[in-house]
Formats: sequence, structure tokens, C-alpha cells
Amino acid sequence: MTHEPAPVDHGGHRRPPTLVLVHGTNTSSFWCTGLVSELTLRGHRTVAVDLPGHGAEGFFPRAYQAPQDLAALATEPSPLAEITIDDYVERVVDVVRRARRHGPVILAGASQGGVTVSRVGNAIPELLDRVVYMAAYCCVDLPNLAAYLETPENSDSLLPLIQAAIVADPTVLGVNRLNWRSADPAVFQAVKQCLAADFTDEGVSRLLNMLEPDETAAIPLAEARGEAHTWGRIPRTYVRFTRDRLIPPALQDRFITEADRLTPDNPTDVRSIEAPHVGPFDRPDLVEILAGLASR
Repeated sequence: MTHEPAPVDHGGHRRPPTLVLVHGTNTSSFWCTGLVSELTLRGHRTVAVDLPGHGAEGFFPRAYQAPQDLAALATEPSPLAEITIDDYVERVVDVVRRARRHGPVILAGASQGGVTVSRVGNAIPELLDRVVYMAAYCCVDLPNLAAYLETPENSDSLLPLIQAAIVADPTVLGVNRLNWRSADPAVFQAVKQCLAADFTDEGVSRLLNMLEPDETAAIPLAEARGEAHTWGRIPRTYVRFTRDRLIPPALQDRFITEADRLTPDNPTDVRSIEAPHVGPFDRPDLVEILAGLASR
């Protein structure tokens, strides 16, 4: 595999890259508004993608509004039940193709967004100059995200705490529906411990209002492995979040080890920042890492 040459300007100079950012589960492009602003103010082309069914296309069940009807919330159908990983990949591939007309592309994903990054890397490796995983699932040996949840490296994950917010059976609705607006103190504490360890209570409240109730249940079970002959040829960076209690550092290290074993001639560029799972993503150390990659 060879990379498709990136466009050059009229002086024959290689144009600067575009950073394309992919969000994780139950959220949207809003997760990285601060990151986009900081990178843009430094002169870096940056765009955040809303995956299908998220952001401007987000679905908020009527029963999710106040006053909540919890019985109805458990059964109200969701359009996200029809969305698949292929839909996510198609959306991001379209953004990458459009960005590539103007120069190199760096594709970065957070958390579950890593699944989409890997699948896009398999599909269009010639259009990507680097892939970046920010405390993200980077599946190599095991077929999907769900399989990694059963590994010893994930044993310290506090993901089970988040189950306090689950209000519907995903096998029935086809979505993972969480009630982030719950008045149950256990939900607030679960989010703080699992996702936002060093946030103030006010910061956790803001986070809860950024999260979306529905996420397609198909993604954790979708084939997510990066392939050596496609994805494995793309330079990659893994940014470890050392205070992550959703994807523990031990599991992040397993992703790195597996990737390096698959592609020993293309080792992972590993960085670490002291952050919980959700950042915040505009923290200066992460901005510096991405700005540095864009400046290479």
C-alpha cells in the first residue's frame, strides 16, 4: 500500500493537514468543541464529525424530557437501532475524502470512536497520514470491543457503575439507552468515578448535559480489528489517559502491544497524559500533542 499524494499549493509546498475528530459513545462532536477551538486558534485545520444519529441528528425520546416517564423511556423506539458501523464508516470516509482534497489528513478518535477509526483505516488507508487513538478502543487480536471487556486488563474498569443509568433492555430496543438526567445520586457518582475523576461537581453536571441517551447497540459487537495490510501501514499514535477508569491503562497498553506485534515495522507512537476518560479534551497537554502531530 502507498499513500495517495496529498495536494500541494501553487508554490509546490505540501499543504498542512486537517485533523478529523471522531467522538465516542452517547455523545457528539460537541465533546471536542474546546479542542477544535484551541487547535484552530493555533492555525490547524480541524473538524469534528457527528456520527449518524448524533449531534444535529441526535434523538431524544419524548419520555426523556421533564417530567420523565421512566416506564415509557424503557420502551420508546429509537431510530438509532437501525444504524450500523458501516453507517459510521461511510460518514467518516466522506469527511476524510473531502478534507483530503486540501491536504493530508490525521484521523483521531476517542473511546468507542476508535472502532470507527480502525474501520476507516481498513477502508481508505491511502487517504490517511496518521491515525490517533485517545483513550480509545484499538482492537487487533480480538474481534470486537465487547470481547475486550472480558479480558483481565479490563478487570479494573468501572464501566459496571454506569449500568445504574441504563433504563432499557438493549436486546429489545436495539440501543443502549442511559438516563443521564436521572435524579438518582448513584448515577451522578458513577459518572464522576468512571468518566470524570478529577472534575468538580459542576463539571460533572455539564458533562451529563452533553451526553445523549441513545447509542446503537450494534457497535460493541461489530468487527473492529485493524488489518495489517491496510490499517497497519498507517502511522499511528496512542494517547494513554493514565487516570481512565472506563478503559484502564492496562487495557490501553494491551491495545498498543497487540498493534505493535501485528506491525513491528510500524510501531505505535505512545504518549501519556494524566486525565480521566473524558479529558476534558481541550486540556493543554492533549492540545500540545495534537498540535505537534499536525506540525510534523
